[in-house]
Formats: sequence, structure tokens, C-alpha cells
Amino acid sequence: MAYNQQLADRIRAELGQKNGLSEKKMFGGLSFLLNGNMCCGVHSEEMIIRLAPGMTEAALSKPHTRIFDITGRPMLGWVLVHQDGLKTEIELAEWIQLAVEYASSLPAK
Repeated sequence: MAYNQQLADRIRAELGQKNGLSEKKMFGGLSFLLNGNMCCGVHSEEMIIRLAPGMTEAALSKPHTRIFDITGRPMLGWVLVHQDGLKTEIELAEWIQLAVEYASSLPAK
């Protein structure tokens, strides 16, 4: 499955040169990992955000979001954000900040 390269480039630029940052093809798209933990990524035309499971409902209350469910088993703490919710660099940065905060709180793999 192809994924949106422009969105991947925007995410890559926003993440910058963080220590422990790596990229890996996952979920039919591209994932960005911090110290081996999934942080965020691109699935088709949407951004994948990994956040604290308890923050799932709050994230889903924002426009242009839906639960990450590609297997028929929705996962708490995983949200997809449509490009319409990522039009500005501020919107993108806010989502990335949530993802980085959570991934940074996890033990390195």
C-alpha cells in the first residue's frame, strides 16, 4: 500500500533530529519510532498517532480523527488524523507533540 510521501516529509521535518529517532515500514505505511517505540506515522493518506490510552477519547473528540482500526480490532491509544486536520504546521506539531510525549515516556526497546 502506498502512503502519502508529502505527509511523511512534513512529519520528518517536524520531528527533526531527535535522539533515538528511526523510521520503519509498518502497517502498510511508514512509522517513526523513538527508542524503538512507535510514535507516529503515515497510513495511506492519514497520520497515525500513538498516545496514552487514557487520552484516546479526548483525541477522538477533535475533528478529522478516527480510531486506528485496520484489523477489525480497535486499539486504545492509536488514532488516525485525516489530512484535513493537518492543514497547518501548528496542527501537525500539536499531534506530534502528543505522540512524542507518550513514546518518550516508554522504556526503550
